[in-house]
Amino acid sequence: MSFGLIALLAGLAWFGLMLAASEGGWRIGHARLARHSGLAKGAGSAEAATFALFGLLVAFTFSGAASRFMDRRGLVQEEANAIGTAYLRLDLLPSDVQPSVRDLFRKYVDTRYEVYRRASDSAFTEAKIAETAAIQTSIWNSASAAVQRPGTPASTPTLVLVALNEMIDITGTRQMTTQNHPPLIVFVLLGGFSLMCSLLVGYATSQNPTRSWLHTLTFAAVVTLTVYVIIDIEFPRFGLIRVDAADAVLLELRETM
Repeated sequence: MSFGLIALLAGLAWFGLMLAASEGGWRIGHARLARHSGLAKGAGSAEAATFALFGLLVAFTFSGAASRFMDRRGLVQEEANAIGTAYLRLDLLPSDVQPSVRDLFRKYVDTRYEVYRRASDSAFTEAKIAETAAIQTSIWNSASAAVQRPGTPASTPTLVLVALNEMIDITGTRQMTTQNHPPLIVFVLLGGFSLMCSLLVGYATSQNPTRSWLHTLTFAAVVTLTVYVIIDIEFPRFGLIRVDAADAVLLELRETM
């Protein structure tokens, strides 16, 4: 089952839970009205504080997810720039070494593109990451041996090896960034607060002569959609909001090789 379908079904289930929580709040409030003349006094302050905290939690979570999304997309461009720079520095190597190293670079770019193309297939991704590491080792060994040849200009090792080092380092940065998510407790709090607020919405509307389905449905739909978007942004290789378009820079770079 795809991540998108799982997220959609989870969103619908959560929407139902919020409606159930709101219904529970309405029944609690209605039962209190049947026993007393009105709802609990001073409840407005508690409701305001709860909704304010919930709003802050949503804002910070959404902001963090959007920031990480931009970082992941930007790292694709940074990696393409690093590979492009290292590829240009190959001109400094001895001419007899350049063809084989350039072939390794072409294979490397193809592999790097494949690493994230099928991110939902963990076995495929792990295999491509291992292949990436092997090609990196081959490129480094070939280049480092070439720059140590007698007669090589003194600046060549620095220019070539530094560029290769940056190209290799950014792969680890990208991999760690894909695993960078808020702690699980943040999502637990987000879910708990949403249900609590739904309960309060139902409780507050219980004093109306008839049920206010408009407020209940609107609140549940808006919160569910917001949480869905936050989770979708947190995993931009699986859902509807994706960074796949940024991978085009790797294909463009490959065409220039």
